[in-house]
Amino acid sequence: MVVCIAEKPSVGKDIARILGATTSHDGYMEGNGYQVTWTFGHLCELKMPEDYTPMWKSWSLSALPMIPPRFGIRLKEDQSIKKQFATIERLMRAADAIINCGDAGQEGELIQRWVMQKAQPTCPVKRLWISSMTDEAIREGFENLKDQSEYQTLYMAGLSRAVGDWLLGINCTRLYTTKYGQNRQVLSIGRVQTPTLALIVNRQKEIDNFKPEPYWVLATVYRDTTFTATQGRFNTKEEGEKAFATIEGKPFTVTDVQKKNGKETPPSLYDLTSLQVDCNKKFGFSAEMTLNIIQQLYEQKLTTYPRVDTTFLSDDVYPKCPQIMNGLFQTKFAGVAPYAELVRPLGGKPLTKSKKVFDSSKVTDHHAIIPTGVPPQGLADLQQKVYDLIARRFIAVFYPDCKFAQTTVLGATSPDPSKGGEDLAENVSGSHSSPLGRSGEVLEFKVTGRTILDPGWRAVYARDAQTNDDDEKKPEEEERTLPDFKKGESGPHTPTLTEKMTTPPPYFTEATLLRAMETAGKLVDDEELRAAMKENGIGRPSTRAAIIETLFKRHYIRKERKRLVATPTGIELIDLIHEELLKSAELTGIWEKKLRDIEAKKYDAQQFIDELKQQVTEIVSKVLSDPSNRRVALEQPEEPKEKAKGKTKEKTTKKATKKKKEADDVPTICPVCGKGHVIKGKTAWGCSRWKEGCTYRKPFDE
Repeated sequence: MVVCIAEKPSVGKDIARILGATTSHDGYMEGNGYQVTWTFGHLCELKMPEDYTPMWKSWSLSALPMIPPRFGIRLKEDQSIKKQFATIERLMRAADAIINCGDAGQEGELIQRWVMQKAQPTCPVKRLWISSMTDEAIREGFENLKDQSEYQTLYMAGLSRAVGDWLLGINCTRLYTTKYGQNRQVLSIGRVQTPTLALIVNRQKEIDNFKPEPYWVLATVYRDTTFTATQGRFNTKEEGEKAFATIEGKPFTVTDVQKKNGKETPPSLYDLTSLQVDCNKKFGFSAEMTLNIIQQLYEQKLTTYPRVDTTFLSDDVYPKCPQIMNGLFQTKFAGVAPYAELVRPLGGKPLTKSKKVFDSSKVTDHHAIIPTGVPPQGLADLQQKVYDLIARRFIAVFYPDCKFAQTTVLGATSPDPSKGGEDLAENVSGSHSSPLGRSGEVLEFKVTGRTILDPGWRAVYARDAQTNDDDEKKPEEEERTLPDFKKGESGPHTPTLTEKMTTPPPYFTEATLLRAMETAGKLVDDEELRAAMKENGIGRPSTRAAIIETLFKRHYIRKERKRLVATPTGIELIDLIHEELLKSAELTGIWEKKLRDIEAKKYDAQQFIDELKQQVTEIVSKVLSDPSNRRVALEQPEEPKEKAKGKTKEKTTKKATKKKKEADDVPTICPVCGKGHVIKGKTAWGCSRWKEGCTYRKPFDE
């Protein structure tokens, strides 16, 4: 008998159907020579400190650092998990062969390897590796099974990540809680969460310490068009007024007109981070909500594997693209086919194969997120919004470039009214370095306009759609048609001197924080450079949403509209940490690079763990030797204005507080399906419609 093990019941039942295992048993399906069973995500976890020695059970500075000689795993303390594992163990020990059907990624590999280690089967193990859950993809995957040993480095990278998080997280959390937390609140420290918190705190300090300063901008209106001085801004009003005086009442002359045509290529396909960024900017979705929704679309066979960090497709996907387009052509929402007219121009000819889309060298385990071509049915509103982004982005990459004409007009005023327009134009054309306001020299002004000649891929998007990953377009990139200016023309104008104030950097939103995590805190707008820095980003695309949620749960940050604001506790915690290793996004990015190198066979997993053990030992030693009496001031809940009188009122108050806490912790309506209600289970918050297919689940922090 061949035993297949999937990561979720829904996935396992899909695989069982394809394999012909149609007989249902408690915890598995059977038939046609197969037994298909499943986990519920992580059934196993690394052992806790007290599992190694009773001395490590209590939180004591004398017990630190805690470094087990050998790490072990244990089953999670949950009766349903223990029951399912007993079924898996029985099946595996009697199996002739096992097929690991876990999610095709680092975390999926770790989940299944730990279960197999605990069950101790003796038969050969194969690996199913697929990027979508369509019937065709599953069948193709079973025809191309590989030996599990080919994914050993993937497992070692996942194991190194888990062990590293244990070493740093447990040791440093106990260290800071016991030393500085007044034994009243856990001060959670994490390999990724603490540098992420530091990004938010440092940005907030920049904002809090920012002192606005005035500056003045000189501009002039000529032929109903505003030209701005090329020098930029004036730091004092006197400088601005002096320059203003040199141009007031003097004719304005067009000194140069430059016209050039340009092209704008389609935006890249989505990886998980860019999808989360767009969903946050367009719809206000949290990173976790987007991940839950795209995971559900994947399990419904509508989109490909979501936990990816590449925006490219491998070359072998190209032959499948016409079929995917046909599926989009047939897609209807409420009787309307939103993509039919967009797909139609691409029909009847081969799809464009661009190196910016298809490049196997840029794809490791999985390609970018794209539709599978299966027409969706019965999607909830939130699901439809995410699907629409992915579908339009896929269509857009096969459209031609957007073509535009860009016009730059330069103008100047002369302090010598005897100079004619043509003379002035010839004298200053191409010279942009004249100091403003000096007697006898000209003042130069500039305006830029852009006209769309052929919308190309932009036709795929509504007029008001945001199709660029950057936060906002620059003013000079906005579409703006200018009058037909001629070099040498001259006439009256209306100068203005406007006082403005410098502004602080913006607060992080989830969208901009995800980008900062992706580039280890560097501010990078260029898409190609940002892609090159992904290897040194902090966290993985699949874990960044959970990291942000952890910061909320620990009350280190809160949300004010879309802004992420650090709480006093969060700020004090970062101020307390003097070890740059714990809070530097750049240093954490180096760790992440090593983990990726372990997966790529470029770095030794044991060396990574040994280095981390040494670093943890040094951190503990340094903090223990701190002679100061520093403490983190804890945020206390607000006291009621009037003390409750009597048992009845006291009970009412406790009940109301509990209800309020639950309302603050989770939404009432499920953020994924929009139909179920969020309820509290033994180990997680989850949707009441979970058994009906909703994937919303929010584990408790253990």
